[in-house]
Amino acid sequence: MMSAILDIELIRTFHAVARIGKFSAAAEQLHKSPAAVSVHIQRLEAVAGGRLLNRDNQAVSLTALGKRLLVSTTELLSTHDRVLADLQGTHLAGRITLGVPDEYAVHVIRDILPVFAAAWPNVVLELKTAPSYTLREQVARGKLQTAVIAQPKGQPSADTQFLVSTKPVWVGPASVALGPADPLPLAIHAAQCPYREAMMASLKDNGRKIRVVLESPSNQAIKACVEA
Repeated sequence: MMSAILDIELIRTFHAVARIGKFSAAAEQLHKSPAAVSVHIQRLEAVAGGRLLNRDNQAVSLTALGKRLLVSTTELLSTHDRVLADLQGTHLAGRITLGVPDEYAVHVIRDILPVFAAAWPNVVLELKTAPSYTLREQVARGKLQTAVIAQPKGQPSADTQFLVSTKPVWVGPASVALGPADPLPLAIHAAQCPYREAMMASLKDNGRKIRVVLESPSNQAIKACVEA
């Protein structure tokens, strides 16, 4: 016989605190008071049968039980919101802030925004473009509700959901002839970009010398440099 029920709002509060790492910032994102957030966590801990968070003056971290609960309820929360959206349909209203890396912005604007606007005309989707590492930080601080980010393969985390795998390729003008010992002229993304990290690791493994022609967070700037 079931003796306890997981309240979806308690789970949502728990996920916000786990993702952001601070009660005050999570409370701001959830439009609740810090005291209300604390009560939600206490109620969820009572149901879970143990402490979910380690608390100190700087931030909070997950206990072993908290990590288990976060992983176990991620799909539950996603399914709940998806079912609710299907039931409510066009009655949904509000604003969503979505972060998108520059390299995916054109696809989102051209292919996804029109479909989203048609399905939920009363929901305003606000896009913000930035490098993936910046978007992750903004989500963690509660500045963005969600974001599409690129990260190296093999680095999953409980607060992310896998969407698609990409395979970067080398692109350059066919007319340029370089010898094995010639420095390779590169247009590269800004530091902390996963594509840049993969590129530099590959070049290092192969002992190839490089010459940086352009370093920029803009995908369009890099494309223009390669095409020049």
